Amino acid sequence: MNQIEDILSQLTLEQKADLCSGLNAWNTFPIASLGVPEALMTDGPHGLRKQYDKESAMLESSVPATCFPPAATTACSWDKDLLYRVGEALGSEARDQGVSLVLGPGINIKRSPLCGRNFEYFSEDPILSGDLGAQMIKGIQSTGTGACIKHFAANNREYFRMVSNSIVDERALHEIYLQGFERAIKTARPYAVMSAYNMLNGDYCGEKKELIAGILREDWGFDGLVVSDWGACYNREKGIAAGMDLEMPYSGEENTERIMRSVAKGTLDQQALDACVRRVLSFVFRCEAEKSKPYTYDAQKNHEIAREAAASSAVLLKNENGLLPLKPGTKVALLGEFAEKPRYQGAGSSMINPLQLETALEEFPKYGIHFIYSKGYDSTKDETDESLLTDAKRVADEADVAVIFAGLPAHYEMEGIDRTHICIPQNQAELIEQVAATKPVVVLLCGGAPVEMPWIGCVTSLLHCYLGGEASASAAAQLLTGAVNPSGKLAETYPIHLSDTPSYRFFSDDRHNVEYRESIYVGYRYYDAAKMDVLFPFGYGLSYTTFSYSDLRLSRDTLLAGQSLSLSFTVTNTGKVAGAEAAQVYIEHGPAEKHLCAFGKVFLQPGETKELSFTLSERDFSFYHGGWKLMDDCTVLVGASSRDIRLKAMVSIPRGMTPPKYPLATDGHWDAVAFYSLFDKIPQISFSKHPFTINATLTDFDSAAIGRQIHRVAKWFAKKYIVSDNYLGQQIMLQLLDQNPFRVLVSLSGGLLTYCMARGVLMIANGQVLIGLLAFITASRKRRKRKIKSK
Repeated sequence: MNQIEDILSQLTLEQKADLCSGLNAWNTFPIASLGVPEALMTDGPHGLRKQYDKESAMLESSVPATCFPPAATTACSWDKDLLYRVGEALGSEARDQGVSLVLGPGINIKRSPLCGRNFEYFSEDPILSGDLGAQMIKGIQSTGTGACIKHFAANNREYFRMVSNSIVDERALHEIYLQGFERAIKTARPYAVMSAYNMLNGDYCGEKKELIAGILREDWGFDGLVVSDWGACYNREKGIAAGMDLEMPYSGEENTERIMRSVAKGTLDQQALDACVRRVLSFVFRCEAEKSKPYTYDAQKNHEIAREAAASSAVLLKNENGLLPLKPGTKVALLGEFAEKPRYQGAGSSMINPLQLETALEEFPKYGIHFIYSKGYDSTKDETDESLLTDAKRVADEADVAVIFAGLPAHYEMEGIDRTHICIPQNQAELIEQVAATKPVVVLLCGGAPVEMPWIGCVTSLLHCYLGGEASASAAAQLLTGAVNPSGKLAETYPIHLSDTPSYRFFSDDRHNVEYRESIYVGYRYYDAAKMDVLFPFGYGLSYTTFSYSDLRLSRDTLLAGQSLSLSFTVTNTGKVAGAEAAQVYIEHGPAEKHLCAFGKVFLQPGETKELSFTLSERDFSFYHGGWKLMDDCTVLVGASSRDIRLKAMVSIPRGMTPPKYPLATDGHWDAVAFYSLFDKIPQISFSKHPFTINATLTDFDSAAIGRQIHRVAKWFAKKYIVSDNYLGQQIMLQLLDQNPFRVLVSLSGGLLTYCMARGVLMIANGQVLIGLLAFITASRKRRKRKIKSK
């Protein structure tokens, strides 16, 4: 600390402002003359995406790395130890590549299955998300690499994410959308927290003092770095005042100059700037010190951990007549293009360049699966190719069982783009239905989010592999043959229809104001309270064996403020093969409120019994109402899913309070009057398209004739100059081009567009054509890369 204070005393105002922004797209700003090093950060969260070009944030080429299964998959393992080891392996690769901070894990709640980035997030439940995220953070940081938890907070959709305002009531915010962050941050102490793109109740998350200085720092005691999501700075001075320390990537001299002007004018407190600089310095010196920490990097071992994670996370959803595991010698028709072009990760800033990508065509024979392959469908299209379907049916006729790879194609799951439905392509559904008419069918479902399954009745077995990472093919082979017994359980509810979801009518109806009218009723909290039929409940998953629960014991049956409660129960493997069971503990208050509070996974040999024990705190029995309040009498539930409850016991809480009654409408929504009565003031924002400002998007430009011309020119320029590893990366960047405000286009352009150039474009769009054109040309001639100021 003395070193930091000594450096701080020598810094000029300009140097302080410089330290609060990156050097380029991925490095912090160094000051060599004062011995301030730079720290390299890279995208995660399920692998290392270290770009070769440090100046660009445009999803360009990255170094090969192990592609672990993403959070949507590993959450289904319900295995804290596994998440620690995945983090440890990821951290070892970061150290090997000289990376100081991995940008992950993502802890955001799966409010709707439509969110295009759900594959990066763990669950619809904050306890599962927070506890698994904490273990992954611990694993990463055990290697001397930092972890950055993201995206803080209420970033639950991709549609116009840079300008949308999440309107969340106080209770839902704390119980649902913040609690996962709180558990992970308090338990694992990540190096950094990343602020989200969106607004929260009218303020940008990176500028919301109540969120950063208040909840994160004062309430939770976080003293690490707060970094912006890439391009998420709107008003940099407000961000500094709120405690958002570091802007990434470097967006030009404008924000540095704005900080300096604001301090000079007295509109920004020098102490607030100094506090941010201290935390940046503390972060970079911590990263530098950790470079001496020993670590072991083993690419093959990491590949094996990726395989274990995929196998342990797959969820057996249906298995009639014990079709799985496949009997030795079974003649298999292997159908579906995913067998040769696997779906193993989502698209966006987390796209990993895999070191050892497997395919089912190569791996299945190694496990004794004898098959004839037919493509069955074109994964880039939705419509049926009759010739492919006919050939698949011919191959199926020659087999005992058809194993069909199906699910969500790559272009269905992309950062920046939300889904509009939750169906698999028609060509896949038709393949399943027609083949199932003549043969037993095993569907290997691939994808990072729930899907509707009108075809579920015709299949014999359904194994949900989610997105299995680079070793997904061998993991699937192990599960099909019984070398591994499926033990995954769903980390999110599967609705029968999209319209059943509680956020259905208020997910993307407004690009600017997003009303969370379902409030606390997210996921299973809604479905179970409303007693709504679902396709598969939260926590559900089958096995090749069976388990029984017994002997629930509580340390007390009456709870007072400040007390904790210990509980234990036994789980027995009542089947004939070894397997693992993820047991779940819930707290229920009345018929309308139930929440997960603990979970544990136990491996058992046939006939073996083990005891699981948990300690529940006062917080587990509390609700949020101006602070955490102990609720009154509750029931402790123990089960195999949120709806498969095996054991229960009452807990009396004589001095507890009854939570306020939240309306539970049959369609999952409150009316506007009831919803907004929860707020002191209505936190909506108004957005004026004219005149166009730095916060306008190219889509907004379409409202004016000259704006439409600018939009077309920008699209042409982007298609010509945006370089990406693949087609999906380019599509994401083009989509973001339409929906991102001009300020973000500046930040992410890598110097191609400056704030001065952007202002010239805005002048043109607002009718000042000649002046704007002159300003744009003049500014474009002055573009320059950031230079390190060492004195």
